[in-house]
Amino acid sequence: MSLNLQQKQAVVAEVAKQVASAQAIVMVENRGMPVAAMTQLRAKARASGVYFRVVKNTLVRRAVADTPFASLAEKMVGPLAYGIGTDPVAVAKVLNDFAKGNEKFVIACGAMPGQVMSAKEVSALASLPSREELIAKLLGTMQAPMVKLVRTMNEVPSKFVRALAAVRDAKQAA
Repeated sequence: MSLNLQQKQAVVAEVAKQVASAQAIVMVENRGMPVAAMTQLRAKARASGVYFRVVKNTLVRRAVADTPFASLAEKMVGPLAYGIGTDPVAVAKVLNDFAKGNEKFVIACGAMPGQVMSAKEVSALASLPSREELIAKLLGTMQAPMVKLVRTMNEVPSKFVRALAAVRDAKQAA
């Protein structure tokens, strides 16, 4: 069923809105995918904050025109689905993990602002730790010196108290 002009404009506006705030776009070929599998993928994508949609290539070309993703337009060939998100690792991870379990779901390519990535580069991006993991590691690294200092400073009075307790116990035993 084809869309009329107003519906096409609405789709282009919706995709353009997502692309405006995007940090990554991943294109996947989804020939012969069962509806149940696609529904499962959409649920995973939504949970990860990834916009996932099957859209006509001509509409997406219009949406990415005059954006940092404009160079991706020449790669839009064949039946494609698009994963768009503000966290590049989340987009790549959701689609790459799904592609591992489904041979009919193939990552075609991806893009970050101003840079087109191959399928291998998208897989490499998916292997990176997530933003939350990186923040947690950074905070742990920043807290480590302070925690060690507090432990060291706390050890002096603790040793003194243990020594007094040992003297008290020795006197009571004698």
